[in-house]
Amino acid sequence: MTIFIYPNLEKLHSKECTAEVIEILKSLGVTVLMTPDTNRVFGGKCEEESTINRAVSQCDIVITIGGDGTILKIASTAAKHKKKLLGINCGRLGFMASLERSELDCLKNLCSGHYETEHRMMLDVMVKSEKRGEATIKTVLNDVVITHDFKESLNDFTVLADGIVVSHLRADGIIFSTPTGASAYALSAGGPLIEPSMDCIEFTHICPHSLSARAMIFDPNKIIEVRTKATGKITLRADGGKAISITSDDSIYIRRSNLSLSVIDIHGDNYFKSISTKLMNNAKEVDEEAQDK
Repeated sequence: MTIFIYPNLEKLHSKECTAEVIEILKSLGVTVLMTPDTNRVFGGKCEEESTINRAVSQCDIVITIGGDGTILKIASTAAKHKKKLLGINCGRLGFMASLERSELDCLKNLCSGHYETEHRMMLDVMVKSEKRGEATIKTVLNDVVITHDFKESLNDFTVLADGIVVSHLRADGIIFSTPTGASAYALSAGGPLIEPSMDCIEFTHICPHSLSARAMIFDPNKIIEVRTKATGKITLRADGGKAISITSDDSIYIRRSNLSLSVIDIHGDNYFKSISTKLMNNAKEVDEEAQDK
């Protein structure tokens, strides 16, 4: 078995966790792949080095070490090569991660095959600019967030599903998420929790200037179009990545991607039990930090 380790070494304790993971996997007879930069950090402990894309194409499983953001950075690459992904959490919440650092002994289950795999729906977002004569396409696991610059006033957003207008409102922004992304920004904006094994597209508003605005759930095969009446700066972020500037002349299309991500769940925990525990632990940590101040 060959495993590619993809850590975020800026996360607290991730360096120590990565070193432990390397030693455990090597003791299990696993071939470990890392990028040259990561391998240098650990003194060349890994005999196999490769670029990210090549490593993912060569491995059997991708292991991320960090938070959910680390998973999002490599999700589309793993999905493209049809590789299973296991997340190890060194962040605060880690909704998508299956393991905590204290549970690394469970890595032996990868070799024995004692784990479950969930297939997570993904979205493609295309920003088409007639004026610039170009189109930008991104594939996301979590969400697409369209907002104004918060120094500017509210903006008008029109949302269409298969060409039919379903919403017209003024708001700080709008979010389109997968079921996986429902526990991220969409949840904070008042959207519902959705089991990640489902297939659907969630539409949530950010601070709408309306008494009737409500979150909506679309059939996964709907083609969503967004039109904006930009009075100020509008930006689009796909999975929290680099902001893409939007103008009133641009068309935004969101649809189900042909790609899906296979996420490893070593424990087979109930989703709602897991997310409830993590949200409660996060609230406790926030309270403790506030008391320390």
